[in-house]
Amino acid sequence: MSTETTASVSTHILDTSAGRPAEGVAVHLSARSGREADWQALGGSATDADGRCKDLPALPEGTTHVRLDFAVESYFEKKQADAQQDAPANRDSGAGVFFPEVAITFAVNPGEHYHVPLLLNPFGYSVYRGS
Repeated sequence: MSTETTASVSTHILDTSAGRPAEGVAVHLSARSGREADWQALGGSATDADGRCKDLPALPEGTTHVRLDFAVESYFEKKQADAQQDAPANRDSGAGVFFPEVAITFAVNPGEHYHVPLLLNPFGYSVYRGS
């Protein structure tokens, strides 16, 4: 049985449309202590070349719910711009980004680690509790 009084969180993003990690996505972490409590913004990070956030802030003692906000719009805009430079004849007619952000909220228990990967593509995403 763990003697830790707080949970910990990590995440990474895989762009399933490219089969590669999603680099440069801003991730913001918020926490609350109970369903009725207000969210407390804790800070954030950005994904590295491996799609991982290695420096997310620690959760405060008493945290029961966590929210990860992934700002994916700029990632997909950059990806679209890079693709258009490579193949200008195949430009999309300005379809834009379908999911400009992804917010994942989950419950936590003290002493446990929660790794929450985001599998992302331009028109869908999924998450799961990893290890």
